[in-house]
Amino acid sequence: MAKTSKKSSEIAEPTKKKTTKKEVEAVAQETPPPPVQLKNVEGFSRFSDFDIDLFKAGKHYRLFEKFGSHLTECQGVQGTYFSVWAPSAKSVSVIGNFNYWDKDSHHLFVRWDSSGIWEGFIPHIGKGETYKFCIQAQDGRFLEKMDPYAQSFEVPPRTASIVWDNWYEWTDADWMAKRHTKNSLASPMSVYEVHVGSWRRKEHDEKLTFVELADQLVKYVKEMGFTHIEFMPIMEHPYEPSWGYQVLGYFAPSSRFGKPQDFMYLVEECHKNDIGVILDWVPSHFPGDAHGLFEFDGTHLYEHPDMRKGYHPDWKSYIFNYGRNEIRSFLISNAIYWLERYHADGLRVDAVASMLYLDYSRNDGEWEPNIFGGNHNLDSISLFKELNETVYAQFPDIQMIAEESTSFTGVSRPIYTGGLGFGQKWMMGWMNDTLKYFEKDPMYRRHHQEQLTFSTVYAFTENFMLPFSHDEVVYGKQSLIGKMPGDEWQRFANLRLLFTYMFTHPGTNLIFMGGEFGQTSEWNFEKGLEWWLTEFAPHKGIQDLIKALNNLYKTQAALYDKQFSHEGFEWIDTSDRENSIVVYARKGNAHKDQLIVVLNMTPVPRPEYRIGVPMQGVWTEVLNSDDPAFWGSGKINQSALMAEEIAWQGKAYSIAITVPPLGAVILKVQ
Repeated sequence: MAKTSKKSSEIAEPTKKKTTKKEVEAVAQETPPPPVQLKNVEGFSRFSDFDIDLFKAGKHYRLFEKFGSHLTECQGVQGTYFSVWAPSAKSVSVIGNFNYWDKDSHHLFVRWDSSGIWEGFIPHIGKGETYKFCIQAQDGRFLEKMDPYAQSFEVPPRTASIVWDNWYEWTDADWMAKRHTKNSLASPMSVYEVHVGSWRRKEHDEKLTFVELADQLVKYVKEMGFTHIEFMPIMEHPYEPSWGYQVLGYFAPSSRFGKPQDFMYLVEECHKNDIGVILDWVPSHFPGDAHGLFEFDGTHLYEHPDMRKGYHPDWKSYIFNYGRNEIRSFLISNAIYWLERYHADGLRVDAVASMLYLDYSRNDGEWEPNIFGGNHNLDSISLFKELNETVYAQFPDIQMIAEESTSFTGVSRPIYTGGLGFGQKWMMGWMNDTLKYFEKDPMYRRHHQEQLTFSTVYAFTENFMLPFSHDEVVYGKQSLIGKMPGDEWQRFANLRLLFTYMFTHPGTNLIFMGGEFGQTSEWNFEKGLEWWLTEFAPHKGIQDLIKALNNLYKTQAALYDKQFSHEGFEWIDTSDRENSIVVYARKGNAHKDQLIVVLNMTPVPRPEYRIGVPMQGVWTEVLNSDDPAFWGSGKINQSALMAEEIAWQGKAYSIAITVPPLGAVILKVQ
């Protein structure tokens, strides 16, 4: 995720639209005075006693139906119902353009049940009206706060909430009915990670809207053969350089790209084209902007009051109080909101490690052990278990994916076995070891072969997704092609080899945008991708290889039937360090659903290279990364190869093949 030391509040413009006296007088001549608030809301509240009990207990998972602004009718008058949680406030009022931001015009009323909820109805306030809550703290300060449950916001840097609804007539019933087959752990999942603002730009460097992305992005992803798109956070965020990871509007897609229904349309178009949608979700922290969640009612309401647990030193942001029941309801309700109202097919939960450990990014003396004397955050562990248990109970056909970078046990294991209950976990160790290996000059790779093979020691302890994400191509780390050693041909051959290894390694896959065609520059969120590079053969070759790998992954059961089980993988040979060649098998449920993968990590071709095969029959090459179609040198195996009864590498049969330089060969028995 984005790690930035600059808060968005340091660059934000004023939090509300200023209205001059002249403008007020002009408007007053055309419109009647602000309507008087209907104070009698008895029997009209959206909260039942049961709602309040659930909210206080941390078990209300549909708070988006209660809090915020809701278009409704009261006593025969159309208007908007408002409610907000501010238990320490002395007073709460609704301010906006409709009352010239006057804090004394429209007060909310605190409930009698000690819930800390303020509510009220304002007539003649309709869809599209801007507003904030003006909260008077106990110390007398007046805080102008956005609505934590707002469904829409002004375009940043403006910060007001907008009265809206999320009604949408969905037409993706076919996808929703079959998505259990698309999101299954026994189905291929090849994910294209996208930053909405920089995937492609229009003339004059303008961003694409959600509607424009529904045409251009969906068409491209379908052509490339990816099964899912993962959107980096699209929730409303004030500070653009955070890439969306410093969220404030947890219930609203960013207005930079269109209205909420526009994003629904984008999701729907993905589904109509057999593409799943995964949303980046950030429950780990939030920024300290004056209009946001920080000190919401003048106290540490959303953040933990102990800054050893409530402040993130790396990101200069604030950490939710995971032990507070109302906060747990807020976060779980938010996850359910995106899965239900926006038909998301999964959530990739950001920065899980930072939530699991009390000493994350802290030195000795800067953190407090838990009640058992350890460094685990017991509140967040409990939250994750409740989150996943609740979400999967309501949406059994989605995927919850953890970005977790440590050796914490059982992240993607069931809760009843002591796990956290996620469906998958990012395999950060594989990513780090693999990139370090491929960055080495091929001459020295024979001394580091264990970096390539070590991943299978722990590959089946979790349900792993292999990520080459945005974090690996920023902050001086270079692009993927920039990490590869050698001359131009060798760099592109190395990248083709890297991707082939990735797609044939156990687990699901994720590639950040631009990597699929070998973008040469680091990712820059302020610019579109370098699409012009695809006009050149080396880059087009990478792009065509990714298409071929996606197709192979989706059509060869050996690559997904048992992608999280040791039964689906077998090392055939790891002993040829001198030539830096490894051979392994991938296996499906059927006996003949097997693929043999041969990787040559040096630029030296190996003709007549003998490998052991698990069965008799005719073996054919189904993919070769050195194919001229991918800008390779053409060292391919054109003819079918009959297995010989020559014992080799522990197998009763073997074949002799051409192994290309810095290339991968994938073979299948007919």
